[in-house]
Amino acid sequence: MKMNKQEIDALIRLLDDNDSEVFDHIQLKLINYGKEVIPILENAWSSSLDAMMQERIEAIIHKIQFEDLQHQLHVWSHSGSQELIKGALLIARYQYPDLEEEVIQKQLDRMRKDAWLEMNDRLTALEQINVLNKIFFDIHGFGGNTTNYHAPQNSFINVVMETRKGNPLMLSILYLEIARSAGIPVYGVNLPEHFILCYKDELNDPVAIDDHSRILFYINPFSRGDVFQRKEIDSFLAQLKIRQESSYYEPCTNKEMIQRLIRNLMNSYYKLGFLDKVEELEKLMKATI
Repeated sequence: MKMNKQEIDALIRLLDDNDSEVFDHIQLKLINYGKEVIPILENAWSSSLDAMMQERIEAIIHKIQFEDLQHQLHVWSHSGSQELIKGALLIARYQYPDLEEEVIQKQLDRMRKDAWLEMNDRLTALEQINVLNKIFFDIHGFGGNTTNYHAPQNSFINVVMETRKGNPLMLSILYLEIARSAGIPVYGVNLPEHFILCYKDELNDPVAIDDHSRILFYINPFSRGDVFQRKEIDSFLAQLKIRQESSYYEPCTNKEMIQRLIRNLMNSYYKLGFLDKVEELEKLMKATI
């Protein structure tokens, strides 16, 4: 909608109206302006001394940002979901709408460069993973958040990049991004209760060999990149009394990883009693379907 500064100012002045129908009408008109109206609303919030008006402005800004996020996530999900990091950044914008993506991308670029400089064609698959582990865990200091495992912060890429602590999925997303940038065939695996990665042999004929037989080994970024085999997954599932499914062993898509990221956040906020956030995250999940 084309910006009309006079109308916007007039609408903002009416935000303290006690009539709920009037407020609903004003709110809808402001929301229809989209993101462009946010700076004006923020200025109005700063200059207001009315607590109720400030609260209403905050709610309108959140609704505008949330609707925009739903749209962006839908576009990402239905246009190939090629950029995994972009998906993770969108989810982080749910809690941190003013997130500076450039800062995170620069940090990732340094890690990508470190991996690229260390890799060469003579390294075996295990040697490549050892190099990645050194870069990711030793040089850049990433690790699992074992003391506050279910905290929502573990699922936000900007927080994990800052604290260097995360849950299995977010650590896997970052590890995977560095591996892919170095041309290493590492993929996500949607194992229940604990997200992991796999190293896939892509040198052999992809037509003659199925996905299962092409997986050389699995990687656990939450445990400093430990390498293990299929039998360990068998034991893990047996311990949890979960029936084996092929999807628990084979590569998953970027979209499935972001959907799991949303589910993790839903579980985290549910445990904390933030049911309003759970409902909003359900809407974000629908945007990916």
